[in-house]
Amino acid sequence: MALVETRGLTAHYGDFQALFGVDLALEEGECVAIIGANGAGKSSLLRSLSGVLRQKPDMIMFEGQPIGALEADDIVALGISMVPEGRRLFPSLSVEENLRIGAYRRRGTGAWDLDAVYAMFPMLKERRTAPGNALSGGQQQMVAIGRALMSNPRVLLCDELSLGLAPVIIRDIYAALPRIREAGSSVIIVEQDIGQALKVADRVYCMMEGKVTLEGTPAELTREAIHKAYFGVAA
Repeated sequence: MALVETRGLTAHYGDFQALFGVDLALEEGECVAIIGANGAGKSSLLRSLSGVLRQKPDMIMFEGQPIGALEADDIVALGISMVPEGRRLFPSLSVEENLRIGAYRRRGTGAWDLDAVYAMFPMLKERRTAPGNALSGGQQQMVAIGRALMSNPRVLLCDELSLGLAPVIIRDIYAALPRIREAGSSVIIVEQDIGQALKVADRVYCMMEGKVTLEGTPAELTREAIHKAYFGVAA
């Protein structure tokens, strides 16, 4: 039984359909990457998994239980947290206050608390009293990751971690991923950078126009197959 599974998942924004029958599975301890161009449906998939877009109950399963209709705060309480695209920090709150908000629906005790987050991202401790919007983009991303970890999630959803960041900052952000997995979180990463996704993922799903067009391990997927699944044409 997969830890998280979608079954024929669809998603709509009014009359616009963003997802068409998406089937995806995340096993315990895995890192799954979802790649695809803008508008492929990647963020809609994560919004559905996190409860921001509510669905039919059995379209999303967590440990064999239907959760598709649950609200976002109940999803967090179950053990699924998201690092949203664009960080979405509270600008009127300090770094530490932003982090503490992540523990609002904490699942008992676990590996992550303020000390653990500060140990992973020491610069956040140095800036802990600064407003969230006074940080660089990379530092804000670290706060967003730390905030999600404060709930001690079983599943961490990461939407476009590298978007708009310099390569050296992206390297530092992704260097935290092994520590996060060692602490017990399975991870789903949405990423436009194909090379970065292939480096960190156990399995990769490619999406185009709201559908899964390719799935496999990085070792199984050829450059030509990925290009066709990503763009709809052969390389």
